[in-house]
Amino acid sequence: MQDLLNRLNPRRLLMVSVAVALLTIALKTSAWVLTGSVGMLSDALESLVNLASAIFGLAMVTVAERPADEDHPYGYHKAEYFSSGFEGVLIIAAALGIIWTASHQLFDPQPLQDLGWGLGLSVLSSALNGLLAWVMLRSAARHRSMALEADARHLVTDVWTSGGVVLGIALVGLSGWLWLDAVVAIAVALNILREGTRLIWRSSRGLMDESLEPQLRHQIDKVLAGFAHHRAGAVIVRFDHVSTRRAGQRRFVSLHMHMPAGWTLGRAAALRTSVEQALMSAVPGLRATIELLPSDVEAHFDDPRDLK
Repeated sequence: MQDLLNRLNPRRLLMVSVAVALLTIALKTSAWVLTGSVGMLSDALESLVNLASAIFGLAMVTVAERPADEDHPYGYHKAEYFSSGFEGVLIIAAALGIIWTASHQLFDPQPLQDLGWGLGLSVLSSALNGLLAWVMLRSAARHRSMALEADARHLVTDVWTSGGVVLGIALVGLSGWLWLDAVVAIAVALNILREGTRLIWRSSRGLMDESLEPQLRHQIDKVLAGFAHHRAGAVIVRFDHVSTRRAGQRRFVSLHMHMPAGWTLGRAAALRTSVEQALMSAVPGLRATIELLPSDVEAHFDDPRDLK
């Protein structure tokens, strides 16, 4: 399984997601045509969102993989956050469309037909989405891909959506209460509306240079503590002004390393190289920027004189 996840990078998985979205659209549209269920229609509309999201996600992942250049010295990694935000907007638009359609059907329910075939096609599409979402979530964690995670979580929502639709239509068939179909569709829309809002919020947080997760910051602090030197009760090597941020798959940390003023530049640079290598080994995808300062020199930020 690990070998498979290594081969399936974000671009390849999003290509698979496009193909699966096309297949599930065909399956769910057929289910809607056969049954006439507005719940099935809402499920098919969400699959259209899956397709658009996968295509846009693929485009943004392709952009994010571009190497750094003169205009973008830190790379294009943040492009993945646009994919997540775009997907959230599409989900909200689909949810509002479902609510509009289902609200009319609620007061004028129509009889359903061929429930067996419709339910079978819906269950098959859900199984495909569930399997793909499981693989994508594991790969997203491995590659630290926001675009891949957003698409995977949307697919998970789609699975729950299809499950609710199947349950609602089954209850309609057992009870004969046709209005249940529209109620299920509205409930599905509210659920995906919540997921869309969540994706937009996560995307906005990423674009605002959010700091690293607490467990990763703990790893950084642990590495720095291992390099801090003490002699006769005095600290001769210390670190401060540690700042972290995330940008797509890339992670950054900047800090000051203080040492005795009498050290040679070669000795100070050798220690800095060791600290950088240790940090990047402890936190995958980390890029460290370390400024060297004498022990008796302090750097001051946000000085009122600098803000004038």
